[in-house]
Amino acid sequence: MSRAMRRFKQALSQGECKEILGAEPRGVLSVIGDDGYPYGVPMNFYYDEAENRIYFHCAKVGHKLDAIKSCSKVCFTTWDKGLKEADDWAWHVRSVIVMGQAALVEDSAVIEEKVRQLALKYYPTPEEVEMEITRDIHRMGFIALDIRQMTGKRVKEK
Repeated sequence: MSRAMRRFKQALSQGECKEILGAEPRGVLSVIGDDGYPYGVPMNFYYDEAENRIYFHCAKVGHKLDAIKSCSKVCFTTWDKGLKEADDWAWHVRSVIVMGQAALVEDSAVIEEKVRQLALKYYPTPEEVEMEITRDIHRMGFIALDIRQMTGKRVKEK
């Protein structure tokens, strides 16, 4: 699907990649947009390890949905907050790149279940999650990204 990592000694294990996907709040979903130009958009997400999928909420219409309908191949990138060693200015950062196929989720029961899981990652209380679902779920689109390949890399920014 993609090339082998050139700096393979910096590669993360699949376990480390999954840890980052489970913990980090945001990433960039990239699609093949209008006239073949890449279109990357920052997104909140929920990683379902058991299903090997990443879920995103969105509007029901728009550029990214049009792009996914035209070509379902996408790339998603996220990274951790990094850390610095004492007495060093450089950050150590771990990133994950996911390649896969994206599709709009149509099943309302699946949407409600996954929206709830996604929202619990961000909202401070389950009560607030339920209020948001009740108020806004009818206006919400939902995307599922089936992971085909996942790679991670450790980088020292120096």
